[in-house]
Amino acid sequence: MDYGIDISHHNAVDDWAAVRGNNITFASMKLTEGQSWVDDAAGGHTAGARGAGVVTGGYHFARPGAIDPQVGHFAWWLGQHGLKEPGNMWPMLDMEDPEIPDPNGFIAEFVRLLRIATGVRGVLVYSSLNWFQNIIDPNRWAGDDVLLWIARYNGDPGNPGWGHPRLALHQHSDAGKVPGIPGGVDRNATVGGYNLASFTL
Repeated sequence: MDYGIDISHHNAVDDWAAVRGNNITFASMKLTEGQSWVDDAAGGHTAGARGAGVVTGGYHFARPGAIDPQVGHFAWWLGQHGLKEPGNMWPMLDMEDPEIPDPNGFIAEFVRLLRIATGVRGVLVYSSLNWFQNIIDPNRWAGDDVLLWIARYNGDPGNPGWGHPRLALHQHSDAGKVPGIPGGVDRNATVGGYNLASFTL
């Protein structure tokens, strides 16, 4: 089992070496949201993680509205932070805004356009247990090179209590403790036979 975190500007990181020393091997940073919002902490987070030997990735928080501008916005910032290159995590799409009118259609089109924009095939799709059970259907869009990332804060890493053949990651806490990070942080673990290499470019 591999362990990681996902972070945004809400998280300060004082010591990335201490983070890596806690067996954290990957970190996905919030880069963008909607068509124009940018997380100004992403550059520092990415550089710090890389410097400590933590595999880095970036994610986009989906908002209602046109998909193509959101893809372009995300793809540009992935490039700015060197996150389209081999050795990084697959980019992640964060699906949780209840105002998105057709979440399944949004995901399918976002993945299609992101591959065109970046040349990267692999995409992680993140959502909650409720969404995976009641709102989105991975069988409609989770083909080759799409893996699932579920949020369920049950404190049982890698065992979210929901299964799918393409489920690779479990966000098991939104208030996890990690040396080098003051306060709580989202903690994640791989699921089943998946490991970090499964979603690394």
